[in-house]
Amino acid sequence: MFFSYLLHKKNLFFLLFPLTLISCSSDSGSVGNAGTGKITTPSNLVVSTTVVGTSAQAQNGDGSGMVTFNINASNATSYKISLGNGETQDVTSGAFTYTYTTGGTNTFVVYVSAYNGANFVSTSVTFTLYVAPTSIWSDEFNADGAPNSSKWGFDIGGNGWGNNESQYYTSRPDNVIVQGGYLKIITKKENYQGSSYTSARLLTKGKFSFKYGKVDIMAKLPSGGGTWPALWMLGSNIDNTTWPACGEIDIMEYKGNDINKIYSTLHYTGHSGGGGDSTNTMISNVSTEFHLYSVDWRADAIKFYVDNKLFKTFINSASLPFNQNFFLLFNVAMGGNFGGAIDPNFVSSTFEIDYVRVYN
Repeated sequence: MFFSYLLHKKNLFFLLFPLTLISCSSDSGSVGNAGTGKITTPSNLVVSTTVVGTSAQAQNGDGSGMVTFNINASNATSYKISLGNGETQDVTSGAFTYTYTTGGTNTFVVYVSAYNGANFVSTSVTFTLYVAPTSIWSDEFNADGAPNSSKWGFDIGGNGWGNNESQYYTSRPDNVIVQGGYLKIITKKENYQGSSYTSARLLTKGKFSFKYGKVDIMAKLPSGGGTWPALWMLGSNIDNTTWPACGEIDIMEYKGNDINKIYSTLHYTGHSGGGGDSTNTMISNVSTEFHLYSVDWRADAIKFYVDNKLFKTFINSASLPFNQNFFLLFNVAMGGNFGGAIDPNFVSSTFEIDYVRVYN
């Protein structure tokens, strides 16, 4: 929903390590050449890894994320390990176990340096690891009535939302209700507060936000020309950083005038409005069947899926706003710059959401 918030390695660490590992002036604990006072540089550095729980059926581990390291080098007194996930460890023993927490199947490049005083030798090892996703937040919409107020708030109003939209957002049960295990956003043609249509926009701002992870949303989309449902996220710093500099991740957008075409888009500085970094994919029966809309958001990439099929990969980097906390929004707009012409025969349509689940 672009523009809508305007209104309301190979890390060459080993080159740096000598600066951080400076021995005492007496070189106590270092291995030297007898009688020369010189410190012997480590050699024969060997690193092996064992992913815990590997089997013929689970070649990348049992999901625990545990990896056992065995590191050995001649004349080494300590080791520094860059674990491939942004963390490092200093150890004096080369045998230890580390638990990775990034969910899914990922390939890690681990760099190891063996030290004797300021002298060191380095190498790397690569392995692929499966970590079972851990749920960090969800709503299954199993309690009938209003949406859970500890999880959801509402945007209220009919000011066009920066996109020339035609609806007035309310929190009335007429427009938003949890019923029969589903969140239902009901869009209606009716005169209300000066607008010709009503709908709802829910958001987790101030209640839940997160940085990096996987979001799964099972939903059945509304129908009708001019409908514009969206499942999306905004940077939590939006109150202090104007859109689009705060960043926007559109997990799913759809327009009823373009049947069965699903859009996923990123907005950031230089990519506002229709200039967002966008891709679309065609699926079937978007308004008669439930489909799974997902985003896997990491420091290096943002990947979009429909029914577990990848259709867009966006390369993330530290220079972009997609490296901070974001919150979730669900809504249905009518018309506007993206939704287009509204069918004059439109009366009502419902956006149904079975669940939303956020994983590490």
